[in-house]
Amino acid sequence: MTRTVLNCRIWRDVVVFDGLQTLDGLQAVIVEGETIAEVLPMAKVEDSRYSDYQSMGSGGVITPGLVDCHTHLVFGGHRADEFEARLEGVSYEEIARCGGGILSTVNATRKASEEALIESALPRLDAMIADGVCTVEIKSGYGLSVEHEMKMLRVARRLGELRPVRIVTTLLGAHALPPEFSNNSGGYIDLVCRQMIPEAAREGLADAVDVFCEKIAFSVAQCERVFAAAQAHGLPIKTHSEQLSNLGGTASAARYGALSADHIEYLDAAGIEAMRQAGTVAVILPGAFHTLRETQQPPIEALRQAGVPMAVATDANPGTSPLYQPTLMLNLACTLFRMTPNEALAGMTAHGARALGLTNTGRLAAGLSADLCRWNIETPAELAYAVQSGRLSQRLFRGELTHEH
Repeated sequence: MTRTVLNCRIWRDVVVFDGLQTLDGLQAVIVEGETIAEVLPMAKVEDSRYSDYQSMGSGGVITPGLVDCHTHLVFGGHRADEFEARLEGVSYEEIARCGGGILSTVNATRKASEEALIESALPRLDAMIADGVCTVEIKSGYGLSVEHEMKMLRVARRLGELRPVRIVTTLLGAHALPPEFSNNSGGYIDLVCRQMIPEAAREGLADAVDVFCEKIAFSVAQCERVFAAAQAHGLPIKTHSEQLSNLGGTASAARYGALSADHIEYLDAAGIEAMRQAGTVAVILPGAFHTLRETQQPPIEALRQAGVPMAVATDANPGTSPLYQPTLMLNLACTLFRMTPNEALAGMTAHGARALGLTNTGRLAAGLSADLCRWNIETPAELAYAVQSGRLSQRLFRGELTHEH
């Protein structure tokens, strides 16, 4: 069993309203095999008990490995033409109603083989790993049929075998209405509930089920049918909601015990209270807000005052957030939404893990998975302050050194 010691300034969570702080002086993270054994002041590591441990490095700042809890990383094609259209004044809703948006990616994804989807996704995943990510959630939602949704989930699982990263998969069958159900949303929800969810559960391909609750997607009542079907098969739920309007999807999902509600720019007080009571995580997605040039900001201060944990994620996708640098999201969360650097970093570590229902990663604590990043910086705030590659000095995934710079 490999035994290692990393010593440097350490970023760790403190139980004060989910706040965070940097400890003064050198701290040590003791790793035994795949697990963090201890976190303690470096001065206590000088005794003989640790004489046979290998030193993995010193200096800089250690954080947990980053957790990107909301991505659409597997897809076919691209949507650069829509990027141009939006710059010319066409809205996201107009693009979607004209057959663009999600459906254009559906067409490309259905045509692509599993091998082609893996080949196109790997560079995007590699960029995230190089930026300190150890855990990535990947949603389906660009197949919109049982065959192609399962194809996407198999690809996502395969990516976790090809790279040193933890992949969490989410079935997002209720993402949009496919062309063959263009006038039959109820029939498509029947398909999702009666065939798609059972098949994903039977094959063990999904770790959770997500929905897009919005006026251009599915109603609250339709989403609740999906929630019930997911729970009947033992799968936790998540929701895209309150992104473009306030339909009450977040409060509904919270009543079903949702792990997270994502986007939530139009979230109201009732939705916040429902999240607080349920322990649902608010996933903040500044990349989509930035790309779409939105003006309605998520209610950060109200979430903060209510004590609702806030995760931060890339929402990496071909249309509304073609951004694959997680530390950029830290900067955008601070500059666009006035989150503090510590809140943003907590959002991409501890709270990101919580949004995925993970308890074994996202924090620096004894007994957790040794998913660690050592950064060539002096303070944790620098990760949000500058948009800069090359700051990752070392990355450990499950105790194995996978990156050294």
